[in-house]
Amino acid sequence: MATIKDVALRAGVSVTTVSHVVNDTRHVSAKGRERVEEAIRELGYVPNAMARSLKSNTTSTLGMLIPNSSNPYFAEIVRIVEDRCFGAGYTLVLCNTDDEPRRQSVYLQVLAERRIDGLIVVSTGAGDDDSLVTQLHGLRIPTVLVDREIADPACDLVETAHMQGGLLAVRHLLSLGHKRIACIGGPVGVMPSEQRIEGWRMALAEGGVTPNADALLWRGGFTSQGGYEAMHAILRTEQAPSAVFVCNDLMAIGALRAAHESGVHVPDDLSIVGFDDIELSAYTSPPLTTVAQPKERIGALAVDMLLERVGGKRRDARKVVLQPELRVRASTARHASFREAAAPSASSPSLSSTPSSPENRKSRAP
Repeated sequence: MATIKDVALRAGVSVTTVSHVVNDTRHVSAKGRERVEEAIRELGYVPNAMARSLKSNTTSTLGMLIPNSSNPYFAEIVRIVEDRCFGAGYTLVLCNTDDEPRRQSVYLQVLAERRIDGLIVVSTGAGDDDSLVTQLHGLRIPTVLVDREIADPACDLVETAHMQGGLLAVRHLLSLGHKRIACIGGPVGVMPSEQRIEGWRMALAEGGVTPNADALLWRGGFTSQGGYEAMHAILRTEQAPSAVFVCNDLMAIGALRAAHESGVHVPDDLSIVGFDDIELSAYTSPPLTTVAQPKERIGALAVDMLLERVGGKRRDARKVVLQPELRVRASTARHASFREAAAPSASSPSLSSTPSSPENRKSRAP
């Protein structure tokens, strides 16, 4: 591999001149610059990024930790973040912690050793917030938390109002006449899940259907398999619900499959609402009614807030909570009692005035 000395020898200039051309740190004559650039092309010279970062004290690199790279929600956020970073002249190093606190700790140390300029973290949420806070303070790297809050006043935060999202989902089901509404939550202790569950409880209380609410709560681990297993368990109960609020779309997709396997028709027999509005949710059968997180704004804000801190434009931590929206699709419908009440009776005058079918006309013919 060619070195900076090889380039200097080929171009007939000093190593210092090559360094000034590469780093654009001092004026070099047009002729000298041309000779250096030609030598770089001929030799395939690649500047040492680490050495350059030691001089400039920046690497133009940001790091990001996510808890599950197989979850489309996080994949969609990462894509937005990466596009925003690239547009701002930064590269992104991505680490998947697989919801393991130890792996999260190791990756944080690795990213720090790579001298990243800033960090975006979606924490594991596994109840180990204190050690995460301690480690972040020790690293002294500008950090933005996404989706999952921890008790660290020094970090920026961008998240959705998860409780409000749970309220939106269950109020929608209540408006359709559903009273017995189950919930499939995520792992115990993961704050977004707990807040969505709390929204479910609050909406049930608003609708006057609070008795034994926790008897209608299952857990699904934020995976499609978890939602699948939880839905099968729900459908085996003596008094099955008429609707289910599922705390993320992956679990809701698993729940849809379980309902199909059990011969339960969605939405006629059972209404289902998810959370996140991942791209796949519009392509399930039936398309999934879900609570949409504003992913574009979450990703863009996370990068913009981080670069403010990296560039020294802001010192105080900032917290942004974005509002979710309900996306009504075909996985929810009116409860059977509502449909029956709305249907015209056999003696209704409206029936007699409705044009008869050819079969009916034939049966009444003399």
